[in-house]
Amino acid sequence: MGTLGKRKENPKPAQGCSTAPKTALELKQISPCASHSNPAQITEFRIMMPLGHLAKGASLENLIETCLQSFDSEGNLCQNNQLLQITLTMHRVIIPSEDFSTYLDALENKSSGLCVKICYFVRYWITEFWIMFKMDSSLINTMEEFQKLVRANGEELHCRLIDTTQINSRDWSRKLTQRIKPNTSKKRKVSLLFDHLEPEELSDHLTYLEFKSFRRISFSDYQNYIVNSCVKENPTMERSIALCNGISQWVQLMVLSRPTPQLRAEVFIKFIHVAQKLHQLQNFNTLMAVIGGLCHSSISRLKETSSYVPHEVNKVFNEMTELLSSYRNYDNYRRAYNECTNFKIPILGVHLKDLISLYEAMPNYLEDQKINVHKLQSLYNHINELIQLQELAPPLEANKDLVHLLT
Repeated sequence: MGTLGKRKENPKPAQGCSTAPKTALELKQISPCASHSNPAQITEFRIMMPLGHLAKGASLENLIETCLQSFDSEGNLCQNNQLLQITLTMHRVIIPSEDFSTYLDALENKSSGLCVKICYFVRYWITEFWIMFKMDSSLINTMEEFQKLVRANGEELHCRLIDTTQINSRDWSRKLTQRIKPNTSKKRKVSLLFDHLEPEELSDHLTYLEFKSFRRISFSDYQNYIVNSCVKENPTMERSIALCNGISQWVQLMVLSRPTPQLRAEVFIKFIHVAQKLHQLQNFNTLMAVIGGLCHSSISRLKETSSYVPHEVNKVFNEMTELLSSYRNYDNYRRAYNECTNFKIPILGVHLKDLISLYEAMPNYLEDQKINVHKLQSLYNHINELIQLQELAPPLEANKDLVHLLT
């Protein structure tokens, strides 16, 4: 777990707030072009599956045929299915879901074995990725059209394999609750007053809220962001950004609301201690919100307040701003983030920018209008890495009453 104690002994001090991180408020205006992002840098730590003959692209028919080879004659997966996962999860980025030509060709050629495999393929899609159908009504409509097509050709057995009614029967929790240790601490009266909360307690509960919000972001949410280049009509991402903005604004308010420079300095110092705890928890997103709030011009221009902040606290503050600086495409943050193991919460804005950068850097199609499978794989790996982080609960306990009041 990364701590300040593991950083170099004589870090280059930040020049005031000139190298301060872009605040959480700027997440709403992330540039879709991400012109300074380097796709090679983004994918450096991701292991790529060998694509073989698909590395130079594939037609939709070839891609589907390769996926069909993942199933045996009884519809069971019989080999590594990463390409199958990539195709089914990333289909809407560049692959039309309404293309039924492969099935129709198999019917015309009286290839019943291939027809059945196609239906196994669709059944797997519906049963394993049903949340994507829940979130995309057009996908359900497409599958219902396919089902009608199959029935119209007299293939009732095939029709039963691609039954779409099961989608609505599934319980869709959308990860609204998170797995976290039950509160075992001594019951006490919870106060809303910032003064009554220790930095560790405050950082724990902010991390609880952050993780709860982060867990709700689905694969489809990330895809929608890629396609639309914004969070409009993407409520889970909007809520996540709103939480980050709210924390940043709250930090500013807590400092500025104190009547004297000395009292404002005390709040500033306390938030630096909160930031240290957030760093130890590897919660980079809330860390960005807190430091971003402290770097706001309304606080940085309070010279008299700054005079009451000890040198060692300013040193930590400068280390934090350097860690989160956007210099060289957040190079310091990326290095620290990739060195972290176990539970961690990334800076969402940086990784959303990476997704757009990857999407814009590579064409959807290669020569002869072949699908760029490498692009699908790169986007899939980047999103999947973020999704996998949702399975690691934070190493902390939360007082539910305090969580409610903070919310």
